[in-house]
Amino acid sequence: MKSVVGMVVSNKMQKSVVVAVDRLFHHKLYKRYAKRTSKFMAHDEYNECNIGDQVKLDPSRPLSKHKHWVVTEILRRAKIYTPPLVKNPSSLEPVENRPP
Repeated sequence: MKSVVGMVVSNKMQKSVVVAVDRLFHHKLYKRYAKRTSKFMAHDEYNECNIGDQVKLDPSRPLSKHKHWVVTEILRRAKIYTPPLVKNPSSLEPVENRPP
């Protein structure tokens, strides 16, 4: 097997992530390209991956029933939204006094 690149869709497990890998193939009957997604469980030794990260996976020996891949590199980090901080909460108007 060769290395694949995919997007992390779940990191709720300890030292494990689920990575979705997209691939295109040519449909012979319709003469068009179709997209298929495969999900692989991969080993993340240091729990560095977050949801939305683009990672590179290499095949390995079976680590568990479903894990046969290892995260070798994080290619692109996901942008995580952080809400802006409100500095002075007393300056906010109550809900009743706002115009409709």
